[in-house]
Parts: sequence; C-alpha cells; structure tokens
Amino acid sequence: MEKTKQKETRIEGLALSKGRAVGKVCLFNENRHSNLSMYKVEGEGIEREIARVDRAIEIAGERLVVIHDRVEERIGKAEAEIFTAQKMILEDSQLRKEVVTHITEENVNADYAITHVLDSYEARLQAIDDEYISARATDFGEIKRRLLDVMGNMQPSLQCDKKHCQHGKNRIIVADELTPTLTVDIDPDLTIGFVTEHGGVNSHAAILARALGIPAVSGLQGVRGLIGCGTNLLIDGSSGVVIIHPTDESIADFMDAETEAPRVEPVAVDPVKGFEVMANVSLPADLDECIRMNAEGVGLYRTEFEVMAAGRFFSEDELFDRYDKIAKAMAGKGVVFRLFDIGSDKAMPFMQIPSEENPALGWRGARLLLGRRDVLETQARALARISEVKGGRIKIMYPMIIDADQFVEIKSVFLNAIKDFNYGEILHGIMFEVPSACLMARELYELIDFASIGTNDLTQYLFAVDRDNELVSYDYNPDRAVFWKLMNQMADAAQEAGKPLSVCGELAGDPQHIRKLIDMGITSVSVSPRRITDIRKAAAELM
Repeated sequence: MEKTKQKETRIEGLALSKGRAVGKVCLFNENRHSNLSMYKVEGEGIEREIARVDRAIEIAGERLVVIHDRVEERIGKAEAEIFTAQKMILEDSQLRKEVVTHITEENVNADYAITHVLDSYEARLQAIDDEYISARATDFGEIKRRLLDVMGNMQPSLQCDKKHCQHGKNRIIVADELTPTLTVDIDPDLTIGFVTEHGGVNSHAAILARALGIPAVSGLQGVRGLIGCGTNLLIDGSSGVVIIHPTDESIADFMDAETEAPRVEPVAVDPVKGFEVMANVSLPADLDECIRMNAEGVGLYRTEFEVMAAGRFFSEDELFDRYDKIAKAMAGKGVVFRLFDIGSDKAMPFMQIPSEENPALGWRGARLLLGRRDVLETQARALARISEVKGGRIKIMYPMIIDADQFVEIKSVFLNAIKDFNYGEILHGIMFEVPSACLMARELYELIDFASIGTNDLTQYLFAVDRDNELVSYDYNPDRAVFWKLMNQMADAAQEAGKPLSVCGELAGDPQHIRKLIDMGITSVSVSPRRITDIRKAAAELM
C-alpha cells in the first residue's frame, strides 16, 4: 500500500498483447553483464539487493584468491600481491557500508550503487597530483568490473520472491525484457500483465503474453526508473498506454468505457482429418493443457527450459526420468524432443558462455552443442534409453542447423554417444530456421527423416531484423512474398522426398495463415496449446 498519493503519469509504448489490467508492480532483476542502468527498489527489494552485494563480494573475493595463486605460481610473488591488495579493498567494511547506504537511501539497484560508489573512489584518486596514488585508481575500476561480472552471472529473479509475493494475485511484472529465464519463473495464475523496456512484437514477451492471454506493453525505456515494487499500474495492451499511479477516474475510463469480453478458457474440439495440430511444450506443467486440448502429440518439446528452471544441468538419469514422464503422459502420441537450444537469449549463468556482442549470431544451437559435446552426449544417452523403454520410435530434432555438413557432424556425435546402447528406432530431424539450410532443403532431405520450420527465427534471419528489438518491429513481418516463396520451396522438397514437414512458431498459431499452409501441402503444425482450438476450426473450414 502506498503511503502518499502519487501524481499520475501516463506513457505510451508498443502494444504487444491485447487486454487491460490494473495491479501492483513486481520488478524483475535481469542482472545483465555490466548492466549500469538504474531502477528503483523498495521494501523487500532493498534486502534482496543488499544480499546480492554480499554474495558478489564473496564470489569476487574467492576468484581473486585463485588469480593470486595462479599469478604467484606462473609469474611471481610481487606481481601476485596486486590481487591481494584488490581483495583487501573489496572486503573493506567501509566500501560495503557506502554501497548499502546508497541502495537504502536512494532506493536503487545494487549494480548502480556499486558503480556509483567505486566510480567516485576512482575519480577522487585520479584527481590527486601524485603519480603513484593516481595510478592506484585503476584498482577501483578493476574491482567494479569484477563485481559487475559476478552480478551479471547471478541467477535472475523476481525481486518479490515468487513464494512470498507481497502483491498477491494482481501483479504486473516489469522488466528490461521478458527473457526465457523469467519465462520459466512466471506463475500465470499470479500475473496479470507485462511491461518491458525492450522487446518487439515477436519477442519472448509478446509470444508468451499472447499465449497466456495476458496484456503486455513494451518499448518503455527508462520505466524502471519511475517505479518500484508495489507501485500501482494500469496497462492497456491494445493501445500501448501505461499509467503509473492511475487515479480512480483513469481506471474507470480505461476499464469501463470499452468493456472487453472476459477471458474465456478455450474448449477442446475434435481433430481435423488430414491436418494435424500438435502442441509446443516448454515444461511438464504445459502437458495438462496439452492433454486438455486433445493435442495430437507434442510437435516441439523445448528440452532446455527445464534446465533453465533448475539453474543447472541434469544427469543422464535425471533427464531420462523427465523424458519418460513426458512420453508416458502423451500415452503413445508422438513427442518431438528438440535437443538443447542454448545460447543467444538463453545464455544460462551456469553455462559460463563467453560474452558475445551479437549472441543471436553466435555460439548457440547446434554450434554450442558441438562445442559442448558432454552436454549433447548426456542428452543423447537419455533419449536412447527412452526409445528402448518405449520399444519403438522417438523423434529428436536438431536446432539451428546451417547446412548438410553440420547435420552430418552433429548426428555422428549423437550416434557415437549411444553406440553401446540397445535402443529403438530414432528419427533424426532438423529445425529449418537459418536461411542457408532452407536454401539447401533438397540436399538435407536426403539425410534427415523429418523437419519443422521455425518461423520466428527464420523471419529474424531472413530479413535481418532483431525479433526482440521494438525499434525495428515494423520489419518483423513474415507475410511477404519472398518468405512464402522460401516456404514453398521447402514444402516442395519435403513432398519430393516423401518425408514430413511441419511448421511451428507464431505463424503456425495464426488462423489467417492456415489457408496458405494447406495450399502449399503442409499438413501438420505445432502451436501453443491454447491456440489448438482456433487452428483446428480454421483448418476445418478449408479441408
């Protein structure tokens, strides 16, 4: 509850997902690498920021000990003392006190407080007219970078602990952007809206919000500097308007002037003969909705999301248990297991993936799996065991394949990992999402057993448009002649090879595109469970 009446502030952003909501803010800590932006924290959020500082000091101190010992061994004792001095500065009680004071008095995040305090130390030393003393100023800059590096790799989280959220069931999550890590942290029963500083119409924020039927607005740069946890907020996902501290009159105007139909849970309808509608699944919890909507199988099981939710990799036995539950829950219906699609915006802290200037074009998907063969091999063995238990076939799908050579290499690694197993039939498929692979679809179909077109990333890479960037969202539009020309080429290649081709992504879940898909010979799509009914109805009218 706010202590004083606050002035209403109205701002406008990019409308991502239709609907209106009024609730209290719950801030999310992205803790991005070297994130120097400032945002407000209040209440429990302050204690969480102080805890982050203490943990960062502890970890950075441990790392300095390792560096000291390594330098002493390889270079010399005198050179190693540099890091002893840095550790003494890092653990000085006065430094911590000043950082904590800045957090509590200014109500700012830990990253910003650390930057403010250490920058001021560095500036004061640099101003002293003594060459030796001013040279020591760099120590403070180095300590700042070490702390920010640690904080950038901490597990992101909601500032209001999701188990004890002080805002109950009417919370509006505000973040820099809605990352996959936050995606798995969200309880849709508690969340009524999303507001993000960044993210385009097909960012994870938009996709998730539309799948859940939750209003969302993006493109509000600096909004976290205007609010704190618990701030009253009104959002209109249809117009992009967000009101901070809305008055009763504003709430009435927005919520009552144009009354919207209440959110209605979709009702399952029967499958359509000749057109298969399967479900995209990220977590086991999605299976209930998948089964309720009578999905004809799981066309895309995003296996990396469970790992993200746990904050660690699983052992072979743990993976087997999870995959076995998925297979059993589907009671004989098909499940397509996509291998870990890690990297880009799914850079998990425990992975220690090097910082990249353009991660969407970097170490991700198949490239990362080939670089971390231990990860690929563990998953391969767990899946081989599933095929043995099922006594039949399973489908696995390789992400972000760029050409035939890469597919041959990664499949070889997979098969070599399971050469000592007694396994059933394993079908090997790929995601068509990189234009280079799409252009050699005929050659790839000589090697693969099936494929699925990932329309979200394909749109991004085909048109060189960042799907998460609201500044270029107008160009993120697959409904263009060249896109459909490429889609038709892949459909033709599949039909010539006599092998399956499905479509997943936002395009597959949009009823207005179903006619084009059917006309080109596509007979299978995989969509969010909540969209199955609408897609079946659209297909039924055309079949």
